[in-house]
Amino acid sequence: MQSVCQSADPGVLDQPQVSDDEMLQQVDEYIAAFRDTPGALIQILHRIQVAYGHLPKMAQVRVAEKLGVPLTDVYGVATFYAFFSLKPKGRHIISVCKGTACYVKGSNLVLERIEKELKIPAGDTTDDGRFSIEVVRCLGACGLGPVIMIDEDVHARVKADRIPEILSRYE
Repeated sequence: MQSVCQSADPGVLDQPQVSDDEMLQQVDEYIAAFRDTPGALIQILHRIQVAYGHLPKMAQVRVAEKLGVPLTDVYGVATFYAFFSLKPKGRHIISVCKGTACYVKGSNLVLERIEKELKIPAGDTTDDGRFSIEVVRCLGACGLGPVIMIDEDVHARVKADRIPEILSRYE
């Protein structure tokens, strides 16, 4: 079986692809680098996440085998920490603040409009790999709510009817 896996920085899907064998070789290198380090599992998964933008199942299986831990332990860590993703992320990450201040000011309506425009729910990625939507609890701009971030760009006092115009800047 010779499939390919994206090799990318988080959020970037247009990097060169690598074969499964190349990915597993790289995973083995991460394991070797951290094998005897306390907290090795998290550090290894972090390296994989940075390299591929998500944690491919094949990589999780390899980590479990090489560290001699159950796959359920690897999966448990991967799903417990918000940093880790089991799915590839889009080129543009949309973070919608649902903290109290933003929620009170209408972030739920903003999120609904984003989901409608992109035809995906929060936590998912568009089929073309362009956008991923994530919900966050605070972006630290409570006085400017509702706030969304697209990549590193902060959009403040966002109204649902402005979403199509905002998204068009990233296409």
